[in-house]
Amino acid sequence: MSTPPPPKCSVCQINRVAWSKPRMDFCYSCLRGGPVTPPPCRACDSPDYFSQGLCTRCHPGAPLHVGACRGCLAWGVYRSNSWQCWSCRWWFTHYPVDVCEFCGRESRINGQGACRLCWENARWHQEPGRAPNLETANQHGQQLFFANLQYDKTGAARRRAARARQQLQQRPAAFPRTITDARQLLLFRMPPGHGAIKNRALTSDSQLLRYCEPVLREHAERHAWTRRQTNSVVHTLKLLDALQDWPGAKILASDVATSVRYGGTQTSTLEILAAAGLLIDDRTTAVERYFAKKTTGLPDEMTGQLRLWFDVMLTGSATAPRRRPRHEQTIHLHIQGMAPIWLRWAEQGHTSLAEISRKDIVEALPAEGASRLFADQGLRSVFTVLKSRKKVFTNPTRGVPVARSNTTVPVALDTAKIRDALNSPEPAVALAVALVAFHGLTGPQLAALQLTDISDGKLTLDEKTIPLAGPVRSRLTAYLDHRARNWPNTLNPHLFVNRKTAPRMTPTSKLYAWRNLGVTPQALREDRILQEIFATGGDVRRICDFFGIGIDAAMRYTLALAKADPETDPER
Repeated sequence: MSTPPPPKCSVCQINRVAWSKPRMDFCYSCLRGGPVTPPPCRACDSPDYFSQGLCTRCHPGAPLHVGACRGCLAWGVYRSNSWQCWSCRWWFTHYPVDVCEFCGRESRINGQGACRLCWENARWHQEPGRAPNLETANQHGQQLFFANLQYDKTGAARRRAARARQQLQQRPAAFPRTITDARQLLLFRMPPGHGAIKNRALTSDSQLLRYCEPVLREHAERHAWTRRQTNSVVHTLKLLDALQDWPGAKILASDVATSVRYGGTQTSTLEILAAAGLLIDDRTTAVERYFAKKTTGLPDEMTGQLRLWFDVMLTGSATAPRRRPRHEQTIHLHIQGMAPIWLRWAEQGHTSLAEISRKDIVEALPAEGASRLFADQGLRSVFTVLKSRKKVFTNPTRGVPVARSNTTVPVALDTAKIRDALNSPEPAVALAVALVAFHGLTGPQLAALQLTDISDGKLTLDEKTIPLAGPVRSRLTAYLDHRARNWPNTLNPHLFVNRKTAPRMTPTSKLYAWRNLGVTPQALREDRILQEIFATGGDVRRICDFFGIGIDAAMRYTLALAKADPETDPER
């Protein structure tokens, strides 16, 4: 993370303040009684003062600019690399500081008494088959050069190719590996050392990599993976082989997550293991961890009853009474509202939810607000499931008044902000905003939209065919050109892709194109519904059909119409 620059002078708004600790709001040129000549840099004595006693070259918050290496004077290094080229970074860690015998500079000196600059000049004038002549090469001065260009690319490539051929010849033609679902349980686990695991992954032969290599090669070629992404998976497979407790067993997804701390990659490796049939997904979702946290310390019988409700809500029920699974966010909100009530009942001595009466429900519910709404909905859901499974005798929530949410009046967005978002230079942002502004799509619908959903200028969405507006079609054309230029070989069927999802089949996040806009798709959709309400004079049926919302949700927007024109109040 880069250091933030000091604030600018409050007078000229050009130079940085002379000092930020202790606080000073002026530069040396704007000080009272000035201008005052700034002191030299306290690190290198440079007169190019920046702030806090340092110059622009030494201050960590100064703008980055290209400079010369402080070892070999090569041009093309930055302050972020300590003003060193790659060769000098190695050179500075292996040789002591002394005076060069050939140029007289005080620098890091090798065994021949030469600094890096003199040594590089001697190598440049080196005759084939002979050692570098330091005296002859440096007697008339040194030739400066650009940084990070002084290595033998051709020779290094030849040596790498030779090693690869040698390893290929030593590798057996086939590798038999027996895959089993059985795992030997460990008596105790000793955490491996980072250095030992990394050395074993680099030096030992990986049987897991051999087994997955054909799948990895085919998958990487089909999804147009970069060499860096493929090499990251290779390294992770070696780490997993070194970390594996039971050779031949399938790999747990939690072990893949553990390999990240040793330098592995998670998402791409999970894809390869799943394609090879070696993955056991033992990951727990966030809502499962949240439920386990909130039920800790409850009586066993109460915990079992809540676990039954949680499983039915999360996975649904195929047996009578049938029930569809609920969204994880819904379950999370129910648990958030009910958790304080569970703990209070346990502290009062209740060991089972069958002991709860209607009076307990009324006394436990919060007085008002969102907490009352979430608790009321959650308790009704819990006792409905337990009553249908015959875990309680009666449903104590029957007869309790239903909690109502606080109805808010939608507010229109600033038109200038919407216009700027529609004319964004980012093609994905402009298209996403246009689809919501003209056709009222939601964030999840945008993320799930696929290329095959758009054909002949029409959008097929939830069995509805929507003719695309002219501004949407022009932005769609620009985005498809942008997608074809940046990811021509992607197999991702979704309309919106980015750098992370292009080599995969997964959709982008719901807020992918909205992070820096200052407006969310939900707010823009509400503004679109609100404008439609004003345009139709409060036609609720048309709003429900066009945007796919219920009567209660549509009536919320009529409040804004009634507020603007009391004669149209539906309750009058």
